[in-house]
Amino acid sequence: MTRPAMAAGRWPYQRGVVALACWLGLALTLEAALHVEGLRGAALSLLGIALGLALLQSNFGFAGSFRAALERNDYTGFRAQAVALALTSTAFFPLMALGSLFGQPLNGFVAPVGISFILGAILFGIGMQIGGGCASGTLFALGGGDARLLLTLAFFVLGSAAGAAHLDYWHQLPAFPATTTQDVIGWPLALLCHLSIFGAIIWSIPEQSNIKQGTHDLPRSPWTMTQGAIALAALNTLTLIVAGRPWGETAGFTLWGSKIAQALGFDAASWPYWRGDPSALSRSLFDDMTTVMDFGILIGAAMAAGLSHRFELRTAGGIRAGLGACIGGCLMGYGARMSDGCNIGAYFSALASGSLSGWVWVAAAFAGSAVGLRLRPLFVAAHNPKG
Repeated sequence: MTRPAMAAGRWPYQRGVVALACWLGLALTLEAALHVEGLRGAALSLLGIALGLALLQSNFGFAGSFRAALERNDYTGFRAQAVALALTSTAFFPLMALGSLFGQPLNGFVAPVGISFILGAILFGIGMQIGGGCASGTLFALGGGDARLLLTLAFFVLGSAAGAAHLDYWHQLPAFPATTTQDVIGWPLALLCHLSIFGAIIWSIPEQSNIKQGTHDLPRSPWTMTQGAIALAALNTLTLIVAGRPWGETAGFTLWGSKIAQALGFDAASWPYWRGDPSALSRSLFDDMTTVMDFGILIGAAMAAGLSHRFELRTAGGIRAGLGACIGGCLMGYGARMSDGCNIGAYFSALASGSLSGWVWVAAAFAGSAVGLRLRPLFVAAHNPKG
């Protein structure tokens, strides 16, 4: 079916999706403004919506990039990630060196590297290959209509809560202190080193895309991954400025799972993860910045899918696919808590923050993906191809 024919036949339905997404986006923005310091909450909601739109339009996933590299020796996804990391690091390093901006403290994502961190990243890599997508891929594909990923998200939330309950055990294992490249050689030289590495990756891997459009087409036409990388870099930088920390996703999943566990009678407030701020469990979900942005990603992806006439509810998959979604989601959730984040918080935002843990995470998750791809034939695909 040609694009014009598809547009003519389905536009009223797609227009309804866009209208609903706009209404939900407005409701989320107003609700966030009431709970998260007014304009700050509204801004975070809009940033989440913009992230969802950029992710879906560029099909910018991480699980698919790892899979393409391992199965087809295609590293173009890593090229796009290098573009995003180079641009984001260029903004993050001097901003974090300032320490604050407009009275807002600025802190990156930095994690200690130890046995639990590495195991968690491996588990996450396995999970994202058999579960259908990484954290961001699950959110934007679900927002775009792939209801098959509801199971992946549900068990991601479950695994995150289980990981939050077991953190004491994992934190007892040996680990090196959290360190950034800036701590070792200072931020200007650290930035130069990062840009040299990312530049070498970009130079050595040619971009492969047949998508061509002018800027007037961007709201409705697919984007190249490089365009998506530029958008994600800009939006992550704005998130650092507005929220005081970079873009992350799985902390929201942990909160949702812990609230559900508490409603079922578990004493989630006593879990190691919540000892620092147990009051978060009694406050509204809209008090949580990560949750607001996660909801925004779902809405933004739906809006983008409707604008580009690509929103389509997909529910098929079967029992084996459902089992893969459950196991993969649980492994990702549990692994994310062990490694203090996912492909966004522990990799993209951590590396952009200069954390040495980001390099370890991507290597361990890549190894886990290799294992996950060996297990993948056991499950019928229930995934977004680029997730």
